[in-house]
Amino acid sequence: MTLELAGITVHPAVIAPLDPEFLPAALFNRSYRELAKQIGPVPLRLALERSDGSISTFDTCIIPRSGGNCEATLLYVERIVKFLLWQRGGWKLHIGGPAEIGQHIKSVYSATGERKFDHHFMSTVYEHPFEVVITDAQCVPHSQEATVPLGRHLKGCRVGFDLGASDRKASAVIDGEPVFSEEVVWDPKNATDPEYHYQGVMDSIRRAASHLPRLDAVGGSAAGVYINNRVRVGSLYRGVSPKNFAEKIAPLFLRIRKELGVPMEVVNDGEVTALAGSMSLGENPVLGVALGSSEAVGYVNREGNITSWLNELAFAPVDYRANGPEDEWSGDCCGAQYFSQQATNRVAVNAGMQFADSMSLPERLVALQKKMAAGDPIAVKVYETIGTYVGYGVAHYADFYDLKHVLILGRVTTGPGGDVILSKAQEVLRTEFPQLASTISIALPDEKSRRVGQSIVAASLPAIAGE
Repeated sequence: MTLELAGITVHPAVIAPLDPEFLPAALFNRSYRELAKQIGPVPLRLALERSDGSISTFDTCIIPRSGGNCEATLLYVERIVKFLLWQRGGWKLHIGGPAEIGQHIKSVYSATGERKFDHHFMSTVYEHPFEVVITDAQCVPHSQEATVPLGRHLKGCRVGFDLGASDRKASAVIDGEPVFSEEVVWDPKNATDPEYHYQGVMDSIRRAASHLPRLDAVGGSAAGVYINNRVRVGSLYRGVSPKNFAEKIAPLFLRIRKELGVPMEVVNDGEVTALAGSMSLGENPVLGVALGSSEAVGYVNREGNITSWLNELAFAPVDYRANGPEDEWSGDCCGAQYFSQQATNRVAVNAGMQFADSMSLPERLVALQKKMAAGDPIAVKVYETIGTYVGYGVAHYADFYDLKHVLILGRVTTGPGGDVILSKAQEVLRTEFPQLASTISIALPDEKSRRVGQSIVAASLPAIAGE
């Protein structure tokens, strides 16, 4: 099958069974770079500065203006900038290369441009207006990364929780061994009262703590951006007014920590996903990808540490087709529509599978899983389609991460469908990217860990006296 965009032609070797128009970013980028090499490329260097003083750089090459293909070049650069923003984060983007490329990016990522969501999000997270600096490639600042160790504290009686958009998971852990785990359905995105979040989190902690002889520490995993246990931004809190967010949600976990009187750490759920992979595999680097209500991603480097990157790949593009499915929040076609319950629902409905209008996404996923267990052929193709997304997605991620192990987990991977996703993803790598297939391992954790593993690992986040 041949797919074409902006004059660039790609020929996917593996077609998503229920989404044949899926145009993998990895293939478009590869074809573009091959064309640039044939024509004679010019260098492009990007750098992102973050509020902690760290800097991330990325080098690529583009087709010069004299070589034509201007539409493809603008698309290629804009999509890479978009990916880097959500992978690495930053309040200042340096773009070193042809001035017209820089001007295009500056316009698109302005406060009123097409990517104004990204502009405002980064400005909020880093508490500094987002800006784009246009310069020459040789003037772009050099990389200056910061890394820190995360978790791995097992001693004592601990509670870990994981907050998703459809359920709260909590575990009680004694010296690294889980003694209790549960999931409780909730609906945080539609909650306008900050007290709903407080009561929900405290309820999960107390229920888990009741299975311990004492409480020594609490660790939390949640969707969003958390800096020093303060909530900076997150889709879980979208129903809360800006005033109540600033007054009640931002200091939420500081309040809970004070009331509990024990060490407590809360971090992004993606980081805990990666930590889970690192701890279970005993090797690094690890990219953890949780397919849940949305997509959560975290990364542990070769030294076993985390970076100061955002790793919010739910907002990063993996499909370059025109008019692809848009994320309701950002208004862009991005990972949340391919690695989540939203993805399984979209693909299943488009394939003709019917659900009652009253069914929530988690309920629809359960129905899909039952159909999969019963051998429903459409359900099988839904999971094969998700697996195709994952395979091409991992190949795309490999352009931006140093990868050895990729761990996929989350509610979408529960049951036999998870094995289909894994098998199809491995097929994509073997067929389309054999070199990556020989160096990157994609794995699933055991069935229980796929669902509650993050809350168990989250319990290891805080250190306690004597460790």
